[in-house]
Amino acid sequence: MAGKEVAKQSLKVVMFLGSARENRVCTRVSKFVHEQLTRSGHDVTVIDPLEMDLPVLRQSMMFVKDWTTLPETMVKANETLVNSDTIVVISPEYNHSIPPALSNLIDHFPISSYKYKVSGIVCYSPGPYGGMRAAMQLRCLLSEIGTISVPHIFGIPHVTKALDEDGKPLNEHMESGARKLITQLGWYSEALKAKKEKDGVPS
Repeated sequence: MAGKEVAKQSLKVVMFLGSARENRVCTRVSKFVHEQLTRSGHDVTVIDPLEMDLPVLRQSMMFVKDWTTLPETMVKANETLVNSDTIVVISPEYNHSIPPALSNLIDHFPISSYKYKVSGIVCYSPGPYGGMRAAMQLRCLLSEIGTISVPHIFGIPHVTKALDEDGKPLNEHMESGARKLITQLGWYSEALKAKKEKDGVPS
């Protein structure tokens, strides 16, 4: 039946935060999305550019021969990413584009850590467009690193009027938009997991 919530399994979700800006609104958006995902029974790990504090990318992990030379936080984050089912990206837009903190964070990890996973985009802005220009570019990036981006992009326009500082929703669009995204993440992730368990992945 169209619109039916079919997700039955608990998914391991990695949530990338897209902003390192002072007084970032990303915090309230991530709190809301985290709560919605956990309420739906999913296990969520947050990878935050502020906490990771990575330098400007010079070399991806995939080109480093000895990972003992890398920060332990990076190695552990990559292990979590490898073992995840689903990736959710929380992103504003900077100059109508992907925030540099987000692309820098994503690019530090090996492409192999992302492949054959499902991804979802949550974007936001203080204005009416909800970060959609960055979302269109993110969809291209997420495809290039090997993920399957679900059809629904959860855009949040006028974000400070949509969520309070604690991440509590201030309008009906928030929960309905999150529910649609999470339902699609569950459907696609379960289908992909079943296929991988049955046939593995292409070499």
